Order: sequence, then structure tokens, then C-alpha cells
Amino acid sequence: MKSSIRWRVVHHEPGLYFYIVFPIAVAFLMTFIGARIISYIAPDAYIPWFGIRVHHFAYGFFILAIAGYLALVFSGPRAKYLIALLHGFGLGLAFDEFGIWLHLNDGDPARWSYDGFIIIIATLLVIISANRGVKMLKDHLPFIDRPQI
Repeated sequence: MKSSIRWRVVHHEPGLYFYIVFPIAVAFLMTFIGARIISYIAPDAYIPWFGIRVHHFAYGFFILAIAGYLALVFSGPRAKYLIALLHGFGLGLAFDEFGIWLHLNDGDPARWSYDGFIIIIATLLVIISANRGVKMLKDHLPFIDRPQI
């Protein structure tokens, strides 16, 4: 399996990107739901940055920029997988605050419709890509070094 993914990376096969959807969707879904829960429980919580309140979509944009740079620099299969996780994390932070751009409050029924739509779409992406994504996850976990056969 690992050599199959490595071959796809080296030859820029389009099938690789279907494998990458899984980590992006999982990281996005976990980050989006986690950010919504934290925003609902503690709406005034933030990470102080030189005494300025910076919304977490800004952190999401920085993470997306870092993921984009890393994607240009690294091209190995494990790097692509980890960068996909980072990209999903940044997307989750950015899309959570997208409701602010639409002027949606937490009590507004449209906010819950937006959140529900995003969660349903991300869950469908996880389900659609789960089979190939779990295979890739088993081969590219950063904590497990498997012997090459």
C-alpha cells in the first residue's frame, strides 16, 4: 500500500487526492465541531495576542498559509498526509468563523442551519473517503514505524 501511494505521489496520479480527502475531512469536522462547542460554552474565551483579541479564523488562515507552503516544499506520502491534517484543521477554524461574516448569532436559527449543513457535508466526505482513507491512515501514522517489505 505504501509503495502504491508513493508511486502516485511521484507520478502525480489524480487517484492520490481521493486518499487525501479523508484526513482533511476528519480534521475539519473535529476542529469545526470543537470550535462550535467552545464558542457556545465560553463565547468570551480567546488566546490573547499582545493584548489584542484575534478571532480564530485568523489563526485558521495562518495555518492554511503554512499548510500551503509545506505542500510546496514537501512531496512525500507521509508529508502529504500530515499536511492534509493541518489543512483540515485550518479550514475548520476558518469556516467556523464564516458565520460572523454572514452576521449569524449563536441563537439565530440560520446559524444552526449553517452549522448543520457544514457538519453534514463534512460527514458525507468522511464516509465517502473512509475506505481508502483508513488504509492510508494505517500506513502513514506518524507514531508507527512499520518495517518495509
